[in-house]
Amino acid sequence: MRQRTADVADVDQLMATIEDLVALAPRATGTPGGEQAAAYVVDRFRRAGLDEVWVEESDSFAWEALSTALSVDGDEVACAAIRHCALTGHEQVGPLGTGPDGVEAELVDIGADGVGDHDVAGRIVLFDLTFDLPQWALLPLSEYVHDPGRRMLNREALGSRNPYITSLTRTMRDAAAAGALGVVGVLRDYPESLGYHNEYYRRTLLTLPGVWITRSAGDALRRRLHAGSVASLRLVAERRRVTARTVVGVLHGASPETVMVQSHHDSIGPGAVEDASGTAEVVALAEHAVDRARSGRPWAKTLMFVTFDSHFTGYQAHRDFARRYTIDPDSPYRLALNLTVEHVGLRARRTSDGAFETLDHSEPRAFFENVSLPMKLALVRAVRRHGLGATSVLNAGLLEFTLDGMPTDASFTFTAGVPTISLVSGPLYLYDDADTLDKIDVDQLVPVANAFADLMAFADGRAPGRLGMVPRAVRRRLPRGRW
Repeated sequence: MRQRTADVADVDQLMATIEDLVALAPRATGTPGGEQAAAYVVDRFRRAGLDEVWVEESDSFAWEALSTALSVDGDEVACAAIRHCALTGHEQVGPLGTGPDGVEAELVDIGADGVGDHDVAGRIVLFDLTFDLPQWALLPLSEYVHDPGRRMLNREALGSRNPYITSLTRTMRDAAAAGALGVVGVLRDYPESLGYHNEYYRRTLLTLPGVWITRSAGDALRRRLHAGSVASLRLVAERRRVTARTVVGVLHGASPETVMVQSHHDSIGPGAVEDASGTAEVVALAEHAVDRARSGRPWAKTLMFVTFDSHFTGYQAHRDFARRYTIDPDSPYRLALNLTVEHVGLRARRTSDGAFETLDHSEPRAFFENVSLPMKLALVRAVRRHGLGATSVLNAGLLEFTLDGMPTDASFTFTAGVPTISLVSGPLYLYDDADTLDKIDVDQLVPVANAFADLMAFADGRAPGRLGMVPRAVRRRLPRGRW
């Protein structure tokens, strides 16, 4: 019988780290909380005993709504700003939106059908935001599924949709092209919350001003809507250039060949799961790596621990890092493998009365990977050994040659040619102010740390050029860094 090794982390310490980070929220790029979160990680890395710790700075942007209002036929409707809207250029700074007087125009309801043949020129568009990627759509990429409790392989879970892949960008693009003046998005697939903070979708500018309203507000509005209904929409916002901070800590091994462990420390709201949980795992793994080295088991490869900023503002820090350490042939670190951990969270769903209901088991999650067969088998063993239920292993080999890469924080080093194993999930509350401490999957914090420690150890003993699905010598001749 195989003897169980000691845990590499303590659950109380992991939760304490998460609580510390949540207390700094919002940790958005360019805010005091964001700067404090980076300083916190620096302090934890130094206290862990890493050989070198530093901060790299990148230019990014902070988008802030100063004033929003919506009325239809003179009746006020509660609303919140669509983040990152009213942008005509990726580098745009200064005042944005409608100005204090707003815009007034006929309201046209297109539902969830898209702009299509609707005449929206000179009008404000009412549309349903849809979440477009159900869990079952990822099954064709699955190489392995570990779900002994059938928490993922059931009709309800397979039909659930993450809040990242949505109809927002295509609706905004088509409405702008057709001459609309603004948009009102109904959060149709969402609980009764105006705390939904959409990401900055860097490939499509959201050029029109827009606001969110809840599903119930949308239903009430539609009951009294009539031909010729007039909406008044006000969005006053500003965008400014700010500094994003990437925290890097290194434990030198016998070789400059490097295994990188990554998450991000920024957040829009409380950010307990997104991504205080991932940052806590990275800190714990750094502490484990130093403890192992000090106990007489040195690492053959160098270990690099990184937490990023700018996850919600355009990934400028990620791109700068990928250029510096993967594309630049003079990089002092030869990144042989990227291990990314995000979102150790409980499953949630929308109840019939529009609330968030948190369940007592893990949100279905996936390891996106493009690694060699021995590394895949090590991943499957780690998933099984440490009881990571509701988990699939997805082959991301083809995604590394696309412009969008993989939908995780690892995407930029991944498309720059670094073999990657990236854990991620998409719980319903991920972009909401409801992402609070009670959403943490406490029982899985230590198993996830143990699984990543296994992967670090296994990779340490493998030839660095053969950790990827495509050998390094071949991969460097193929397209890299097309973002």
